[in-house]
Amino acid sequence: MQQKAQAHSVDAPSPGGERKFLRLFAEMKKSKHAYVLMAPFFLIFAVFTVVPVVMSVLLSFTHFNMLEPPSWAGFDNFARLLVKDDVFLVAVKNTLLFAAITGPISYVACFFFAWIINELPPKPRALLTLVLYAPSISGNTYMIWALMFSGDSYGYINSFLMNWGFVLEPVQWLQDTRYVLGILILVQLWLSLGTSFLAFIAGLQTVNRTLYEAGAIDGIRNRWQELWFITLPAMRPQLMFGAIIQITSSFAVAEISIYLLGFPTVDYAGHTIVTHLIDYGTIRFDMGYASAIATVLFMIMMMTNVLTQKFLKKVGE
Repeated sequence: MQQKAQAHSVDAPSPGGERKFLRLFAEMKKSKHAYVLMAPFFLIFAVFTVVPVVMSVLLSFTHFNMLEPPSWAGFDNFARLLVKDDVFLVAVKNTLLFAAITGPISYVACFFFAWIINELPPKPRALLTLVLYAPSISGNTYMIWALMFSGDSYGYINSFLMNWGFVLEPVQWLQDTRYVLGILILVQLWLSLGTSFLAFIAGLQTVNRTLYEAGAIDGIRNRWQELWFITLPAMRPQLMFGAIIQITSSFAVAEISIYLLGFPTVDYAGHTIVTHLIDYGTIRFDMGYASAIATVLFMIMMMTNVLTQKFLKKVGE
């Protein structure tokens, strides 16, 4: 009897867990109208984001050429990535270096410019926001940079250097492996004031001004203390959103490399994980291998996201 009672007590759900479930169900029932309004978004998000990610992870363990049914491959694709594919390792090195430089600099630049612009009157603030945001949505960006770094004497940079006697002949900026990655980083930094920049401006506008008055009473004496102890903690949602955007844009770089340097780049100097993915996914149609590349990139981005969240939680401490 005692054993049966013990077994029954182990199998039975804990009262605390049942109360939490009932409380959660009651809250969901109370907010049912909000869930109904959010349902279309969640449906679209699940169909076009969650399902493709899950399918990509599953396909990464198969051989699939889009003409024949997938066949099980196990970890062959991942072993091939890490052991046999030297170009992938070059792409990983380029991508990590690119992300390590452009990610933090772009993130800080977005917040710094948003913080400065937020102090201006409404009309100058709106004008400067438009001016700084415009490069990220301009359609002729790559044409401008291609003209600047053109390898002949008509390129703006070559023309300047030759006229002032710094070089005697044109420099092949977009063909020399010493400059390719640096040019990509420069262009990305120029384009970096995008969605994160707008999110930070919106977040700064929503900070409760009474917090600054309370902070002055509590001993805050300068703007840097206001920034660290009041502004940044009050903007944690926007900071997290901006971090996700910057992580995504830094690791998913491909368009700049393709349109500015061509595909593939010289000696794979500007090759990234995403351009490698495009190569196998849209040109060779090796979807199993391309899915393995996408899965590795997804894991790298998730780990970076977790580290960023841990760092942002310490803001204001």
